[in-house]
Formats: sequence, C-alpha cells, structure tokens
Amino acid sequence: MTASNYKSIVFKVLKYIGVTLVILLALMFVTPLIFSDKIKEQVKKTANAKLNGELNYSDANVSFFTHFPSLTLTLTKFNLNGSAPFQNEKLVNADEVAFGINLSSLIFGKNIKIDQIFLSNALINIKVNKNGEANYNVYIADKKTDSKEETSETGLKLEGIEIDNSKLVYDDQSTDVHIDAIGLNYFGNGDLSKAIFALHSNLKVEKLNIIYENEPYLMNKKVDGDLITKINTNSLSFVFEQNDLSINQLLVDFKGKFDFLKDGYNIDFTIKSDESNLYDLFTAFPPKYITWLKDSELEGKVDLLLTLKGKYIASQNLGPDLNLDFKVKDGFVNYKKSAFPVSNLNVDISTKIPNLNPELLQLDVRNASLNVDKNYLSTQLKMNGLSAPDINLVLKSQIDLEKLNGALGIPNLELKGMFVSNLKAKGTFDQKKKMFPNANGTLNLKNGLIKTKYYPHPITDINVDAKINNQKGTYDGLSVVLKPAAFTFEGEPFSVTADLKNFDDLNYDIKAKGTLNISKIYKVFSQKGLDVDGFIKADLQLKGIQSYAQKGDYNNLQNKGTLEVRNIKIKSEYLPKSLLIKEGIFRFNQDKMTFNTFLASYGESDFKMNGYLKNVFNFMSSKNGTLRGSFTLNSRYINVDEFMSTTTTVPATPATADPNNTPKPAIEEKGVIIIPLNLDLQFYATAHKINYQGLVLQDGKGAVKMKDGKIIMQNTGFNLIGCNVRMNAAYQGVTPQKAIFEYDIKAKDFDIKRAYNEVKMFQEMATAAKDAQGIVSLDYKIKGRLDQQMMPVYPSLIGGGVLSIKDVKVKGMKMFNAVSKTTDHESIKNPELSKVDIKTTVKNNIITIERFKFKYAGFRPRIEGTSSLDGRLNIKMRLGLPPFGILGIPLTVTGTGSNPKVKVGKQGQDIEETEDTEVN
Repeated sequence: MTASNYKSIVFKVLKYIGVTLVILLALMFVTPLIFSDKIKEQVKKTANAKLNGELNYSDANVSFFTHFPSLTLTLTKFNLNGSAPFQNEKLVNADEVAFGINLSSLIFGKNIKIDQIFLSNALINIKVNKNGEANYNVYIADKKTDSKEETSETGLKLEGIEIDNSKLVYDDQSTDVHIDAIGLNYFGNGDLSKAIFALHSNLKVEKLNIIYENEPYLMNKKVDGDLITKINTNSLSFVFEQNDLSINQLLVDFKGKFDFLKDGYNIDFTIKSDESNLYDLFTAFPPKYITWLKDSELEGKVDLLLTLKGKYIASQNLGPDLNLDFKVKDGFVNYKKSAFPVSNLNVDISTKIPNLNPELLQLDVRNASLNVDKNYLSTQLKMNGLSAPDINLVLKSQIDLEKLNGALGIPNLELKGMFVSNLKAKGTFDQKKKMFPNANGTLNLKNGLIKTKYYPHPITDINVDAKINNQKGTYDGLSVVLKPAAFTFEGEPFSVTADLKNFDDLNYDIKAKGTLNISKIYKVFSQKGLDVDGFIKADLQLKGIQSYAQKGDYNNLQNKGTLEVRNIKIKSEYLPKSLLIKEGIFRFNQDKMTFNTFLASYGESDFKMNGYLKNVFNFMSSKNGTLRGSFTLNSRYINVDEFMSTTTTVPATPATADPNNTPKPAIEEKGVIIIPLNLDLQFYATAHKINYQGLVLQDGKGAVKMKDGKIIMQNTGFNLIGCNVRMNAAYQGVTPQKAIFEYDIKAKDFDIKRAYNEVKMFQEMATAAKDAQGIVSLDYKIKGRLDQQMMPVYPSLIGGGVLSIKDVKVKGMKMFNAVSKTTDHESIKNPELSKVDIKTTVKNNIITIERFKFKYAGFRPRIEGTSSLDGRLNIKMRLGLPPFGILGIPLTVTGTGSNPKVKVGKQGQDIEETEDTEVN
C-alpha cells in the first residue's frame, strides 16, 4: 500500500471521528434544550410530592458541562428547610445542588431516574432537640401501593454522592454531642437504591471538631480516609469493612458494625493503630496540646486498640463493653531542648469497663516507667472495681521534679523537689468493711516547690516524709507516720507530724503548728478561688486513743492547744447550705473544746456562740462518735426555712405514657429539718427575729436540747403578732419526707383578726375567724406529723385545749348569717362574745367543740358539735329566746364554713373521721 493510500485512510478516520465528535457535541447542546422542560417539570413534581420541607432556589438549568460528562439539573442558590419542629431553619443551603440524570431513562423510559447528587459550597445543618426530634426527616416515604399502580414519573436511584468544599454541622441536644466538619469533601458511589449495598467513599475534612457535654475532644483535626461501608436499609444496619482514616498525622484503622434496635443500638467497633509514631498520636489531641507539640521533640512507637462491643439499651440498663489497650515503646520527650529529656518512656496499659459500668472497672498498668538523666520513675498497678477496689500497686521513684517538669514542659506549672518512693500495696480498700490493702513503703519529698499561673507566689519548702504499713489488710492494722509534712506559704510556715495507728480505734499522736491561708492556697491550684478569705492558725498537740473518749477515760488523753479559724465554709450532709465560720477561737484540753467567741452565718441566719464541746476528736474521726456540749447562742435573725433538707425524686413514668420508657429527669424537693443522731447538745438560745414558713417570731428565747435526733425546747418564749407566747415543744425529723412534733402553747390576749391575717395555720384551723375582731387567749396542746414541706398532716393531729374569748365581735360570719335568716332574727347576725371559754379537742381530722353558751341582744345561744379541719360542719345549736332563754329553737348547722346550711331540729349530719394510717 502506497503512502498516499495511508494518508487517505487516516484522513477518512479523522474525518469520521471529527464528524462523530461534532454530532456528540451537538447532541450535548441540543439534548438539554429538548428535554429541559420535561426534566424541570418532573423534578419539581417529585420535590413537591416527596419533600415536606420548604424548598427554594433562584434558577435551574440542564447541562452536560456543569459536571461533565454527566447530564445534570443544577439548582443555584439552593435552600431546603428542615422538618418540624425546625421548619423555619435551614437544613441544606448551597451555592448549587445538581442532580445527575440517567440518560437511558430520559430518552427511552417513561420515568426520569436521578442517579447522582452534587453539592457545592454547601452548609448541611443537622439538628436534634432534647426530645430527640430531628430536622432531617424531610423525605416522604412511599406508601404501600398495589403492584399494578403506576410508579412516579421521577425516581431516585442514587449511585453516587459528591460534596465539594462544604460544611457539616451536627448538633444533637438529646445526647449533648456537637460536630463541625469544615472544608468537607466527600465522594461516595454504590447502588443506593438497593436494600443492601456497599458504599465506597473518599472523605477529606480540613477541620473536624467533636464536642461532648461542652468538652472539646477533637478540635481543628484533619481527616482523610477511604471507606467501604455495607448498609442494610431493611434492618438499619451498617457494616464498616475497610476504613483507613488519617486524623491529622495519626493513621487509624476503623472497622465495625452498628445496628439500630427498637429501643437502642447494637455496637461492634474496633479502632486500631499499630506502630504509629508518638508524635503522630499527639497531633490528634485537643488544640492546647498542639501548641506544646510545636516546641517538643517526640520519639517512640505507639500501639492503640480500642473496642466497643455490645448492646446499648438505656431502659434495660445495658451498655457495651469498652476495652482499651495502649502501649508506648522506647519513648523520648524533650521540650524546648531541655538539658534533661525524658527517655526510656514505656507504657503498657489495658483497661476494661464491662457494660460501661465504672464499678466493673478492670485496670492493668503492666508498666509505666521513664528516666530523666539518672533519675527514674516506675509503677505497676492492677485495680478491679471503683467504690471498693482490689489493688495491687508497686511504685518506685527517685526523680527530680524540676528536671521532669522541664523535660515535659507542663504549661503554667513550676515544680521542684526530689521525690523518692518505694511502696507496695496489695488488697481491698473498702471503707464500709474497714478493709485497707496490705501495704509497706515510704513516700518522701524534699525541698519541694509548686507555683501556678493562678497565684504570683509559690508554696515552698515542701517536705514530706511518710511511712505506710499494714500487714493485716484491715483498718486496725494500718499505720501512717508523717515526720513531717511541712511547707511555707506567703512567709508563714506550717507543719504537721503524726503517728497514726489502728484506724478502727485510732491511736493518734499529732502535732500541728502554723498558719494556713486557705483562700490563697486554693488560688494556687484554681483560677476561681474561694469567695471568702479562709484562714486557719493552729498550735495543737493531740495524743490518745479514740475509744478513750468513747469510754469517758479522759485522763489518758493528752489533747491541748488552740485553733483559730476565720471565714471557713463547712458543708454537711445534713444541711442544704454551707455554714460559714466567720470567726472562732477554740481551746483544747483533753476531750473538751471551749470557745469564747464563735461567729457564724448560714444563709441569711447569723449566730454567736460561747461555751464548750466535748468528744470533738472522736466525733470528727468516727461516724459513731457523739458530740456533746453546752453553750449559749445569740442571733439577730434565723431563717428556719433554710435548714430544710433537699430530697431528690424521680417521677414514675407509666408505660402507656412513654412507650420508649425514657427516664424522666430527677426533681429536687424540699424536705424536713434532719437532726443528726450523734449530737448531744444543750444550749440557751436567744433570737431577735425568727422566720418560719412566713411566720415572724420576735424576741425568741429558751432552753434547747438536741439528742438522739430530737430537739426539745423548754420554757421557750417569743412574741407573735404582738402577743407574748410561752411554749414547750419537741421535734424529730424521721425521714426527709416526714417529721413528728409535739407542743404545748400558751398565748395570752392576742388580736384575733391579726392572727387570722398573719398566721397561716390559724387561718386553716379557724376559718370562722375571718371576719372576727377582738382579744382572745389560747392554752393548747397538740402533737402530730409534718410533711416534707414542714406543714401539718391534719389526720395525724391529736390534742386539745381552751380558747378563751375576752371580747370578740363576730361580723359577717356565714353560719350566724344563716341562723339569722332561718330564725328570722336579724339581731343574731353579728353577735358579740365576752368572757367565754371554748374547749375543743382534735383527733382524726375532727375538731370536737364542747358545749358553751353566751348572751347577746337578749338571746342565749348554746353551741356544741364537730367541725373538720377541711371546713365541714356538724354544729348543734339552741337559740334561747328573750328574755330568759327558757324557750329555745333547736338548730343544726351542716355544710361547710363557706356554705353553711341551717335547719330547725336536733338531727344533724355526722362528719366522717379521717384516721391517720401511718404510724409515727
């Protein structure tokens, strides 16, 4: 074949190729024009039918060239709002969203199929509120239809998703998880229309932030990964087969499975990183470590294996098992080219937490060791459990803390001192069973110093020489010797020497001398500080055995010295608020502690006390020790309500009301005042003003005893509504929800109208006194039970007494109005009573009124009967007629105090008693 023939053939081939390309280009321009209206119309119909979120966009165009070679419908300035209750907030907002069109379905099929989605410069904003309601439920699923029915004109059969330069925000308030993925680039392909499909993905994130419960776990981390995920849409199951992730420079292999269950999840995750560099591990840490990393030299290899396997079902208290294995081999750390770097850093740790229950913790620190220059630190620890752990500890060290701190570059912390330790401990630590591990060893710190950024001056001259020994594995075999524990702060030295043996019956020999500025010491370790200027000055020598005080063998005690405190807060399990000791000087002699000036405040209340306490050391060192004492107490104001305890309750959830059995949040409620059982105190108290449940008592005074959880008040006097009141009383808080009380009260010549207006309990028990005026006296004894609001439980009240009426005008009382109307005697409507004694008893919610009579306007009424504490009446009345009352009209009054019913006759209506079913 000649050269001209070759040229002819090549020319024809190029000609045909050129014609074909021209035809293809023409078709690529023409096809969108031909089918543009059809595509737009059918996609619009599909969007209206399948989306329940508001959709808006500025323009739409069809082209092969936007995402060549795919034919796409592109929507610019795209915005899709979320589903209820987020219908007014953005779910997806993008510069453009493009839908890839399946060509064969467009040309040959009746239905247009969308097989790709492209998002550019998008914000994907996923939200879940505290009730678990999400904003992404915008797709309306197909209802079940007959197979013969026509399918929709536009179908979604995705084979690929591409996201370019976008931002993903996931904010789940129900789990308190927040995720930001900034600079998100994602490409995934697979047949997403199938029930079970494999999704091949490439993921890149410029900045990944993960925050849990407002605590950042990952911040500004780069992520690069190739993922293969199997998804079963029928059972909502995800299988992560091959997922190679890069978090900054740390390579991680992530595999596992995640199944959605009816009431929880089934999880099987494995995260693994083998032979990674120690430096790469730190690149995945939170941002504050990255600054440190820039100035640090790190070497060594890291192995990491994290597994999370099991069901998470909160309603059944089920959680997955968490296992973590972590190893560092031949590590090296040097911050800012320190002269003494950390070398030979080796860590081998295994941790297991079955059911995510900390009480089942299994910690095995097989080795944690390092060297700094010629110094060393080495430890091994096995621990099973948390509240009462089994411990096997070996600690050995001879380390210069200044060199260690320089090599590690711990920010904002200056350390000095030589720490030498040699300690072994093996056994169970259980406070309830009084068990302590077998132990033998020493802890020694010489010439220590600590300084932080929170306070300008350091704690210096820290010297600790401690010896620990226990050969029995119990409290009574434990021995701790401190010779000494001392430091200097702000020029004030403080030291403690102690020899402590037998923690079951503590044998102690303690000497403490020096000054502690609590507020400033606290500031050394925390930037917040205390809200008071706490101060302690001690010069104490304490020596003896705990049981000596219990047995009253005070001659064998050698306790003496002084303790001065100022502005110290004390928190007790018996009190909802903190007690602030403003000033106190305490002098110790044997078991007795005297105080001449003790000033304190509790909430709004203030106290000044003088006297003594006994058995103080036994009380402080043992839960069984009883504090005894006698003192005087003076106060300008006491708010009793502030002493009411706080109880926490979880409301019951009926199964029908919450099918998911979602736990309801605990509710804090007020409880009664609880008196500790281990107090045996007596004091004489005076208080200028006392507030209790809105009741204001003036100039209170009396003797008070506290013993066995009870308060007994003797010859207590106070002024209430201008009346002098004398009272003897007893009170005991049984539980936070219940208290029992008993009192004997005498009140002479008080204003009945003022009592009704100012005393809530008087309003409830004497409703008829609403419109009365005059002077009465009261002599009454009553006992019963109080609820957790410190209010009386009416059926529990038992008692009786006399209400003496000196001169009272009753006006507008509905019972007398009704009597006046029934008898047609207007003058009895507003009676006046003088020198009348009304005797009553209370039991089973019923007030029984003994017969009494009085004269008024010529009439001689005689009244007796019963009335319930909730206002029901059964009163028998004889209205003696003028002039001498020989003739009378028998009447009965029933109904209620607010709606009395009066009829002529003797037959009333008995009020049903309400017995107290609870035994005090």
